[in-house]
Amino acid sequence: MHATIYVNYRRRIMQKEKLIEEAKKAREKAYIPYSRFGVGAALLGEDGKIYHGCNIENAAYSMCNCAERTALFSAIAQGVTKFTTLAVVADTDRPVSPCGACRQVISELCDQDMPVILTNLKGDILELTVKELLPGAFSPEDLHE
Repeated sequence: MHATIYVNYRRRIMQKEKLIEEAKKAREKAYIPYSRFGVGAALLGEDGKIYHGCNIENAAYSMCNCAERTALFSAIAQGVTKFTTLAVVADTDRPVSPCGACRQVISELCDQDMPVILTNLKGDILELTVKELLPGAFSPEDLHE
């Protein structure tokens, strides 16, 4: 029993480390000619595949897209709608924090207990659940037909 627990724990740690490395790789692809603030995201689907996202800027700032949403939209465009973990990385002093729009989209598209790993290039890590990321989120249940 203990060996199984250890193996599963070690597998989760290795999976988390791989996801963070994949988010760092995605960050390198960011299109950031204005802010020079690159963000990368790696989303693990229940299918075992990793979906990448980076922030993409536009001269019309409101048209920019964040790394977190890029990863989610990429997965959904490929038919994947169930996810197990999201990692987000940026070159910040503390673990990067998703913007409000990303928190709302994450909250609607992911299970409330899904881990979200926030990190920086120094290796600081903050791990939250989706619910902790956006407590009291507006959800489809709040819409009255």
